[in-house]
Amino acid sequence: MIDDHALCGACWRDTPFITGLVCDRCGAPLPGDAAEAPATCDDCLALARPWTRGRAAVIYDGGGRDLVLALKHRDRQDLAVPMARWMLAAAAPILAKGMLVVPVPLHPLRFLRRRGNQAALLASGVARGAGLTHCPDLLVRARRTPTQEGRDREERFANVVGAVAPHPRRAARAAGRAVLLVDDVMTSGATLAGAAEACLAAGAAEVRVLAFARVARRA
Repeated sequence: MIDDHALCGACWRDTPFITGLVCDRCGAPLPGDAAEAPATCDDCLALARPWTRGRAAVIYDGGGRDLVLALKHRDRQDLAVPMARWMLAAAAPILAKGMLVVPVPLHPLRFLRRRGNQAALLASGVARGAGLTHCPDLLVRARRTPTQEGRDREERFANVVGAVAPHPRRAARAAGRAVLLVDDVMTSGATLAGAAEACLAAGAAEVRVLAFARVARRA
């Protein structure tokens, strides 16, 4: 799939990169012209997001989904390099000087099973490319949660209530700063919402979010 950190021709055609007009809050693609920005999707109009702006690099489908699953479940950590580069390009409109880049945390048992935290790998690459500070342990999983797969939106939000908290010895690093919160996939936004609330509890002035892939509604 990867040659010198670039997709092969067939994989490139099968990877739905997000371009054009997007929701300024969550990065979901929207109909219309990019000149109409900023725009907000229906979900972000209906939900009280604890973050201010968001972006994603690809739609979670085709090659985008394959990349996520390979990084998460097939030990393809080499993919984090080009994935972070594409995320950085998507994030350009929402980056700010002095931001702290923070990954969504994994529970220790899940970390061991996956042999790492894919969000932390992506966050590290984004921070390095943007010249920002990466704080991989600002947040911790306060409790283990069942997988979000197969749950509807209300169940996803209920599943993560109280699941993420600031690390007691790292919280001061976020005080008064803008935080860029990074994850591999955004579906309903429930996991990112729980993590964003934890960043705000640590004293962050603002939270913006960045995902590699965004699950988009089918027309």
